[in-house]
Amino acid sequence: MNKPRLTEEERLRIENGLRERRTPYAIAKALGRPVHTVVREIRARRVPSGKGAFGHVTNRCLLRKDCTRRRICAHCAYDGNRQCCFCRLCNERCGAFVEEKCPRLEASPWVCNGCPDERRCTLRKMYYLHAPAQKNYRDLLVESRTGANITEQELALFDSTLHDLTAKGQSVHAAMANNPGLFPVSEKTVYRYIAGGLLSTKNGDLPRKMALKPRKGKSVEHKVDTRCRLGRTYADYQLFLADNPGCPVTEMDTVEGTKGGKVLLTLQFMPWGFLLAFLLDRKCSAAVLDAFAAVRRRLAAAFGPEAARGLYRRLFRCILTDNGTEFSDPRPIETGRDGDPLARLFYCDPCKSWQKAHVERNHELIRLVLPKATAYTQATGFDTLTQPDVDLLLSHVNSYLRPSLGDATPLALFSREYGPELPALFGVKPVAPNDVWLKPALLGIDVRLKPGILDDDTPAAPASASTPLPPLP
Repeated sequence: MNKPRLTEEERLRIENGLRERRTPYAIAKALGRPVHTVVREIRARRVPSGKGAFGHVTNRCLLRKDCTRRRICAHCAYDGNRQCCFCRLCNERCGAFVEEKCPRLEASPWVCNGCPDERRCTLRKMYYLHAPAQKNYRDLLVESRTGANITEQELALFDSTLHDLTAKGQSVHAAMANNPGLFPVSEKTVYRYIAGGLLSTKNGDLPRKMALKPRKGKSVEHKVDTRCRLGRTYADYQLFLADNPGCPVTEMDTVEGTKGGKVLLTLQFMPWGFLLAFLLDRKCSAAVLDAFAAVRRRLAAAFGPEAARGLYRRLFRCILTDNGTEFSDPRPIETGRDGDPLARLFYCDPCKSWQKAHVERNHELIRLVLPKATAYTQATGFDTLTQPDVDLLLSHVNSYLRPSLGDATPLALFSREYGPELPALFGVKPVAPNDVWLKPALLGIDVRLKPGILDDDTPAAPASASTPLPPLP
């Protein structure tokens, strides 16, 4: 096709055609496009609108014409004996509400553009607007070209085999040639996954790879299914807190050591500031789900299945996290084995980590013991750590008093709410105030300088620079 994709100008012509009450067939004929292309565009990129009608109560209930209910909420009770169907809060607070849907939205043209009854209609509306449609198209196009287009299950099928063969000294090409039906991707793609840290095989396992000059390239990560954000955005999080005032929030994040190595899954329970962390072998959603499954097993073993369900619901009733690929499978975290809801997970807005500022602040305390790379020092990897090491670190972090908590410690406040048994169940023990240690030496970590910082062959300073200045008169 000469024009495989619709342009923004064509989308504007579709919008104007709909407002002029032209059929999708007439619009497609004017654009020189197939009719099904225009129909798919309208139905896929129409946007909902809650706009009402001037001078009319925005009541969308199917039963509103025959409804005689009164005093459903305090608003109607305050206004006297008024029928609730004439109240703007009827649809939100009436338990018998059944939304009436406009039949025009179920057939051509599938939108309210150009509808003669639009100005006096109170039903929920759908519009086709060229600007949001173009933005949706661009976002979808960019998303389809980013990330690794493979699932973690597909990676796991050949990851272990590839790791075993490369550990024996075989090349990636030999491993793929001897197992042709095991690899669903090309050889070049496997090398990209290795360089991006998605596989257990690392660049150090490939001798010739380490001898080559590093090339510039984009980092590789798993493709995130953005449908997981439906109903879980930061705006939904704020609505949930408005409907559940006083609900405790658990902020979740990950701390990365070196690229492709082990990571820490951190969970901070607010408002107590108590922090838990679990060492994960890989930064992926499967590892995060395994950590939550381990939490459930540990709670069930200590308190019994029924008590564990209630305690899990109290701890994780509302979870706030970022948009990392490791959190792209929220359903197993939110539900129990029988599918009943136990928690709600929400995502921050992209590039707005300050929306979960409390766990980010606690990461600074973790970095005092596990420092990042600087201009002079190397990054501290987590591959040599064990879960007892992480528990020891958290014992000191949670025993460190906070001015924001009235000079109390997160461990003391959390233990007052849930009892001292729960922190001890996860290996967090109290540390005396004067014994709190937030240095790399706590875990016996030796911070190493980068190569070339203190080399013996560093050129000496010029003689003129080392010549002492004459004394002042």
